[in-house]
Amino acid sequence: MSEWTKTAWRNLPRVQMPDYPDSDALAAVEAQLSHYPPLVFAGEARTLKRELAKVSKGEAFLLQGGDCAESFAEFSADNIRDTFKVMLQMAMVLTFGAKVPVIKVGRMAGQFAKPRSAPTETVGGTELPSYKGDIINGFDFTAEARIPDPARMLQAYTQSAATLNLLRAFSKGGFADVHRVHAWTLGFTNADNAERYRDMANRIQDTLDFMAAAGLTAETAHDLAQVDFYTSHEALLLEYEEALCRIDSTTGLPLAGTGHMLWIGDRTRQPDGAHVEFLKGVQNPIGLKCGPTLTSGHLKALMARLNPKNEPGRLTLIARFGAGQVGDNLPRLIKAVQEEGANVVWTCDPMHGNTIKSSSGYKTRPFDSVLREVQEFFAIHKAEGTIPGGVHFEMTGKDVTECTGGVRAVSDEDLSSRYHTACDPRLNASQALELAFLVAEELSARRQPASLAAAG
Repeated sequence: MSEWTKTAWRNLPRVQMPDYPDSDALAAVEAQLSHYPPLVFAGEARTLKRELAKVSKGEAFLLQGGDCAESFAEFSADNIRDTFKVMLQMAMVLTFGAKVPVIKVGRMAGQFAKPRSAPTETVGGTELPSYKGDIINGFDFTAEARIPDPARMLQAYTQSAATLNLLRAFSKGGFADVHRVHAWTLGFTNADNAERYRDMANRIQDTLDFMAAAGLTAETAHDLAQVDFYTSHEALLLEYEEALCRIDSTTGLPLAGTGHMLWIGDRTRQPDGAHVEFLKGVQNPIGLKCGPTLTSGHLKALMARLNPKNEPGRLTLIARFGAGQVGDNLPRLIKAVQEEGANVVWTCDPMHGNTIKSSSGYKTRPFDSVLREVQEFFAIHKAEGTIPGGVHFEMTGKDVTECTGGVRAVSDEDLSSRYHTACDPRLNASQALELAFLVAEELSARRQPASLAAAG
């Protein structure tokens, strides 16, 4: 078997990637990026892998969330802060329900490229190439904007570096103090129609009060004032990924330097394709989107390619079927994993299978469908005796109106008021936190039997 190289993907079939019209400009950008520092470091990726190994055993829970597609135009410190803030709130609520640590992974600092269902789109009789994310082409519906431009990779790198810098400051500089985070959570539970969440919020407060009485405060217990926060994105644009791939000086192994965790999309998971070839060789934790068309045979082949040593924490399977379809698909994939004796993390993406077109013409996702898929995911794992390891949401800390429903009900008519996404509809801050409370209820209900079994 030949040794892996970071350029080998170029000899294999590639899908969902742009064809750059100016090959010299592309080569110049790749050469420039190849001299830039990596955005993340090997030690961080290895730590995340160890944390995910705990998730696979039910000793931790994975919360992965953030933008559908990061935007150059929407880039601001406030947007980064607000998404980070709501993820901290969600993690606190989930920790209380699961009674295990919550591993926090943002779809941030790299989530710039998006696969599309069609290569072109037509508006008013004009057909143009589809928008594939700001790292590739522009959102404006003009022929010029839709031309793939390699210089966009440089802007994506700069924005990712700035985002990571701010995230590291927030996570270690006191912003993440557990007492501050819970104060924000209380603000949500004091809202109209949020009575069902107040009991849990009050119990969290009682726990914090007890810890303070016992002398455990942010000043005396360092871990209460800071968190570990990781970044992730879909590794779609392989020229960018290759240019920032580095050899870890500690282990001698390749590292994808663009994010701590990378995933392969449901449209790019061909076992003999370019994306699988590239990601099989890097030491980062890898995610694999698993949709209804994934066969058991392909899943087995992908597990063998992406995690041949069956390393715990290496591979996360991200189920995305749609409400009402989980029972038809998840059990057969669980069986395939069990037949191979594979170490995986199972997590639920309830967003991508529940996209509809609203009566007002906007692409949206009903909150009730998102919640239903999560509940079905937990129910199947309970029936199969396997571990539901995490959730994966497209969400934002902004008060957008893109998904319908939730405690502060967004209607079809409301969608036009604050519909800002560049691609797919996201949960707003209130909907994301509400979902965390509901998932925490699922975790709490399933925790008791496991605790009794462990005690026995």
